[in-house]
Amino acid sequence: MFKGWWHVLPDEERQQWTSEPYKAVGPLHFGMSPAEVADAMSGVTEETERQQKAARAGEAWRVVEGTFQEFGLHLYYTDERLAGVVVDALCGPQVRADGMALVGRVPSVLEQWMLDRAETRPPETELVYLSAGVPASESLGVTINVQREGDRLLTRPIFYPAEACDDLFHWLPREAWAVH
Repeated sequence: MFKGWWHVLPDEERQQWTSEPYKAVGPLHFGMSPAEVADAMSGVTEETERQQKAARAGEAWRVVEGTFQEFGLHLYYTDERLAGVVVDALCGPQVRADGMALVGRVPSVLEQWMLDRAETRPPETELVYLSAGVPASESLGVTINVQREGDRLLTRPIFYPAEACDDLFHWLPREAWAVH
């Protein structure tokens, strides 16, 4: 039976990961090389990372993006080091941060949780909004973007290292921030 383009995996069928703010998402640590990512993911999925490479004039080809499409991960590299992890709302692993499940949730519920967290922290140190009102948590190192599932939107988190905060919106390519 065809389940449709927007079939959402229930949490019990997803891998369960945790986020270590600005350091790691599940078995993936920021700063890993593509080979280290492949090694870490070999114990998680049989799928092989599909890589996109790019080169500037006179330089060697470098991995800039990687995808585990069936597993639901899109990875971004800077100088062949893991610099961003985007988790697919429909089929990616369920990632928890501070005990809260972040993947495939109703955006307003997750945003309210982030607002409640912000009330317990010093002013202007927790919650920021990017363009189009997309919330980000400064303490968790995550931006809560959205992804379409039929007629509704679900959360599609984007994780990044601390150095991204200096220019968060430009840290990853435009495609990482796009609503899918």
